[in-house]
Amino acid sequence: MSAGAFQSLSGAIIDSVERVIDGKRTPVELALTVLLAEGHLLIEDVPGVGKTMLARALARSVHCTVNRIQFTPDLLPSDITGVSIFNQGSREFEFKPGPVFANIVIGDEINRASPKTQSALLESMEERQVTVDGVTHVLAAPFTVVATQNPVEMEGTYPLPEAQRDRFMIRVSMGYPDAAAELAMLRQRESSSPLDTLEAVVTTEQLLAMIHTVRGVFVSRAVEQYAVAIAQATRDDRDLRLGASPRATLQLVRAAKARAALDGREFVLPDDIDALAVPVFAHRLIPSSRLSGGASAAQSSSLADVIYRILAATPVPLGSA
Repeated sequence: MSAGAFQSLSGAIIDSVERVIDGKRTPVELALTVLLAEGHLLIEDVPGVGKTMLARALARSVHCTVNRIQFTPDLLPSDITGVSIFNQGSREFEFKPGPVFANIVIGDEINRASPKTQSALLESMEERQVTVDGVTHVLAAPFTVVATQNPVEMEGTYPLPEAQRDRFMIRVSMGYPDAAAELAMLRQRESSSPLDTLEAVVTTEQLLAMIHTVRGVFVSRAVEQYAVAIAQATRDDRDLRLGASPRATLQLVRAAKARAALDGREFVLPDDIDALAVPVFAHRLIPSSRLSGGASAAQSSSLADVIYRILAATPVPLGSA
């Protein structure tokens, strides 16, 4: 795909989502980055700030299959993956696919389900397949999970297991809108929701072509070494009990390739790594006792500060384009 076509399509997706999400350019761009980098997105914030609306707007802007899963304490793993049912006519078991069989899966309030149910997504998010009763079923491409969750200190929530968090490429927070955006929202949604009129601006084939373009973005050896140095620094930092995993390093580079493509470049710069280090790494890190004393929002801020300190201390490669 040409650079001009890529920019045109990506701009159309962003404009489409921003018809619903006002004044939140950064979360919208990060959501598109995840989609193009073949990752999974975790949207965390307090109720009522548009987490689910962002997920639904992104899904509606692309012409592909979409399923939504409402996570509740009584949700079972089979409610997500599907189940084998005995067919009396054929005298054989038939597999009935669950809602995870879609191009975009919206997991609403994922941390309201038990860890056992949350783990039903582990295989699908990492290997793009589901195994039920010993039979493996491959998921269609593209496949992206867009999950929302409330802060863990809120009522009725379970903390996401480390293995689950590590499978999300990026975590974003919506934050409250400013006064102008909130006023515009009141006027726009007085009689109807803009989501009702939202239509797909990109076909599945065009999305796959954009993903193929992102895969072809060049990453120099120096930039790769820079990403690895940052990840290794998190593993040795005194303020962290658990640093970034090798999967996190891989996803950081993939996200950086998508960011470069969205910026109209065919190569990754160290600036791409710097810009994405916090949204890619922060939710995977576990603070040491020095930082683990506050609420989740305060911890997230402290973890971001640790990453910024590591970025400042890591030599930036020169001539890495």
